[in-house]
Amino acid sequence: MKLSIQKSIYKTLALATAGILISSSCSEDWLEPKPLSFYAPENTYNEASGLWGAMVACERNLRHEVTGDGPPILTEHIFSEVAVEGTTDKSGPAQDLNLLITPDANLNSTNTNRIGWYWYEGFKGIKYANVVVSRIDDPTDYESEAERNHILGTAYFHRAMRYYRLTQQFGDVPLILEEITQPKLDFYSTDREVILRKMKEDLEWAEEWVPAEMDRGRVPKGAVQHLLTKVNLALGEFDDAIASASRLIDGGNHALMTERFGATGNDDSKNIIWDLHRPENKSLNENREAILMVMDRIDTDGNSGGMTSMRQGVPFWGNNINTPNGNKGTSDKNNIAIDQVTEFGRGIGRLRGTWYHQSMIWDDDKDLRHAPGNWMDMEDLVYNNPGINGSDNYYGQNLEFRNADNIVLVSDTIRSWFSWPHYKLYIPDPQRTQPQGGHSDWYIFRLAETYLLRAEAYYWKDDLAKAAADVNAVRTRAKCDPYTAADINIGTILDERARELYYEEPRKTELTRMSYLFAKTGKTAYNGKSYNEESFSENNFFYDRIMEKTDYYNKGVFTKHGDTYTMSPYHVLWPIPANAINSNTQGQINQNKGYAGFENNVPVLTTIEEPTE
Repeated sequence: MKLSIQKSIYKTLALATAGILISSSCSEDWLEPKPLSFYAPENTYNEASGLWGAMVACERNLRHEVTGDGPPILTEHIFSEVAVEGTTDKSGPAQDLNLLITPDANLNSTNTNRIGWYWYEGFKGIKYANVVVSRIDDPTDYESEAERNHILGTAYFHRAMRYYRLTQQFGDVPLILEEITQPKLDFYSTDREVILRKMKEDLEWAEEWVPAEMDRGRVPKGAVQHLLTKVNLALGEFDDAIASASRLIDGGNHALMTERFGATGNDDSKNIIWDLHRPENKSLNENREAILMVMDRIDTDGNSGGMTSMRQGVPFWGNNINTPNGNKGTSDKNNIAIDQVTEFGRGIGRLRGTWYHQSMIWDDDKDLRHAPGNWMDMEDLVYNNPGINGSDNYYGQNLEFRNADNIVLVSDTIRSWFSWPHYKLYIPDPQRTQPQGGHSDWYIFRLAETYLLRAEAYYWKDDLAKAAADVNAVRTRAKCDPYTAADINIGTILDERARELYYEEPRKTELTRMSYLFAKTGKTAYNGKSYNEESFSENNFFYDRIMEKTDYYNKGVFTKHGDTYTMSPYHVLWPIPANAINSNTQGQINQNKGYAGFENNVPVLTTIEEPTE
């Protein structure tokens, strides 16, 4: 199907299934009669290709989490221990969370945060998937039952993926299992475990019917198994999590990449970690580690501006840094004698790695992920401002943080001085004179994470030897010494995730999922504390972990603009956007504890009313 036709299908989907959860305003123009479109649902979905078009819409929306300026994935990292919001020249970015993260705040802007994006786009993905689920028997051109079930299984995957994320980001949310064909104002929140159990049921069915081999960008069986493992973990069903992860790891279709490969495989100055994250290598058939990808190419119709990963996650090194002689030391121009911007990008320091991510987790000097060339420290850059060439003897020399008098040479240490994973964020950007991070396919699921998920399941079962073996599969690939069973706790697993999955994993989602499990099981964490579900919003592992590891929220750090970094335990769950609650006039979407509106909550639904035929 051509992309132009796909665009028309997107428009049809938006019209056919508009509901209050995905609208920011209401009007009565839907009452006006309109001519029947060629792309009306009854014409579009009577063929299998029309239903696949709805799946293309789901795939497209996955891409938007990691592309464009201020992509939503940053918010997932900022609400964790690995990074903070580094924009320091204005109020509004997610720094003073106690003040700024409220239900009626701007929750969907590159200048604030993208919490609202996850809410509305999550339900958009559910909408597209539900179109397929509700209309699965409309087409008359299926070649076989297997084709019909493959499409349905793919829809189940996309719906389950959105609900997995929403239930870890927001907790109890409305459960919608069928296409909405007219305005609806009576949604109610459903218990998150009820939702997850339904998603597990759907994924177990989908696993049988989704093929193991699919084109890159489409959903293969391995993606279903990977997501099922996450859902099993979220439910506390650890044996099932081990089983689903093992079916993927041992299935023969995927394997960790341990040998050099791809277009960069013969570059002796690089290593396997570099190969794994090169844009030209990610979607190669020989890259067996890739499970689920989003596709982003320069010539893609309706492309979203590229990854911008260098703009987001690289320091604002082109400004705020002086030489020891007091002169402006750096320049992010590309038409100068020492061009650093082409390789490292024009960073603005929006995603500012914490000391935990920069230093605390690196416990082995041999780690390829932290090796020169893959990892960048500020001292690896040089003073390159052409205005000081010939007048300042530090021109061309490596950057220094302090001068001989112990005076800090950086006027904004939050935004302009920190280390970063160059191998992960470097995306060539030929379309911009000051590169920000160009177009690249991106990992959504990768087998390295599957190993770490299985390791976590073994941890919850106190089988620390097997947990260590799975962590070590990832760790030794990076040339680190292996851990022993005695080394393993949830902290070492989180550390390995931070080393391996920075700017890939939805960090807040996974940290909240683990926090729910500590509350559900009562298991004592490595910090000596235990937790319970009754006081989840006041006392949880999420908050304690961030306070333990971060060097911002726990120390009263303030920005150049004067905003102080704050966080509270209730941030373990994000606020439900006020508009979603207020517009739902005939029902009740509950608000999370700690936010205004919580006092209006009603008991959540604990049973599922199956869609009617």
